[in-house]
Amino acid sequence: MADKQCNVALIGSKFMGKTHSNAYLKVGKFFDLPVDPVMHTLVARDPDATASFAKRWGWQHASTDWEKVVRDDDIQLVDVATPNNTHAPMAIAALEAGKHVACEKPLASTLDEARQMRDAAAKADGKTLTWFSYRGCPALALAQRMVAKGKLGRIYHVRANYLQGWAGPDVPLLWRFKGETAGSGAHGDLGAHIIDAARFVTGEEVTEVCGSVEETFIKEREIPEGEAGNIKGGTGSTGKKGPVTVDDTVAFLARLSGGGVATFEATRMATGNQNANRIEVNGEHGAIRWDFENMNVLWYFNAADDPETAGWQRIMCTSADAHPYAHAWWPDAHVLGYEHGFINAAACFFQEIGGEKPEVPMPDFNDAYQTQRVLEAALLAARNRAWVNLNEVK
Repeated sequence: MADKQCNVALIGSKFMGKTHSNAYLKVGKFFDLPVDPVMHTLVARDPDATASFAKRWGWQHASTDWEKVVRDDDIQLVDVATPNNTHAPMAIAALEAGKHVACEKPLASTLDEARQMRDAAAKADGKTLTWFSYRGCPALALAQRMVAKGKLGRIYHVRANYLQGWAGPDVPLLWRFKGETAGSGAHGDLGAHIIDAARFVTGEEVTEVCGSVEETFIKEREIPEGEAGNIKGGTGSTGKKGPVTVDDTVAFLARLSGGGVATFEATRMATGNQNANRIEVNGEHGAIRWDFENMNVLWYFNAADDPETAGWQRIMCTSADAHPYAHAWWPDAHVLGYEHGFINAAACFFQEIGGEKPEVPMPDFNDAYQTQRVLEAALLAARNRAWVNLNEVK
């Protein structure tokens, strides 16, 4: 046990509330941290459901008043796991109250709100984290290390796509389909992940969006009586329909700061796909590729290999002596799953809070703001049918 403790308040008790709660439950058991997280207070809207969730997941207290909780002197870290339009007011209030702040991605529902969050973080003493949890996958973190060591050399191509197929016409009008709460659809939900992954792995920035397409295939959806707390579940039916005000898909081309080019595609309408979060990077000396549906494996091609035997090398990223995070987990080849990305990301954040260098760099609010700029540029390019220089998107 560490000498210092960090009392955590989590705002949100649905899908992300569960993943974050699980991370706080487990992170101190598998990692030796400079500070121990304490699950102090859960905040959500329904009093009975909040109390039940808190008891089930190990939170000491339950509240429905987030404004009071973020000012509580007993709280050191506030974690925002709510719909996108609430990120800015909650995170900014917590920063102004002197807290460390973690926030779900995308950073905000609009670029203006993301900028306000970045600026508030810059003025505050607390550390910030944006939950781009795929950085917590050992294989993707290994890819970043390999590129940083020069194993790929100059980067020529990045191709990234995030393909899901769950959002067919029978899925009701949940908050993810409403612009006033989500900001954007698949673009912010999934595209933010692959933009962050490209920036993380290559260490380069998108400098220009060179063409983009945005489409909403399902224009109206049935209005449910309530939401079930998962990605696509509604409860009951009102018998009415309402307009979908976000994208179903966005795809765009881009240029990178190192001179390479990139393609990005995010969709929730890729029939037959479940959670195909993929990235491939082709460089002068080699290439890497990764697919979250086989998350423990990184593929590597070394261009210097003998042509007679050259080919893609399959790396199982579970070696405690060689791969990021693996030292904290199971014996070699005993693989990790979705929830471990959050636990690993949390470990890096508590390392930073405790004054240590994080095992893998995690995105703070400024980092996530750079991804939000790319999201905005892609939408501007699609809607104006124009190329957009990132220098113009601030």
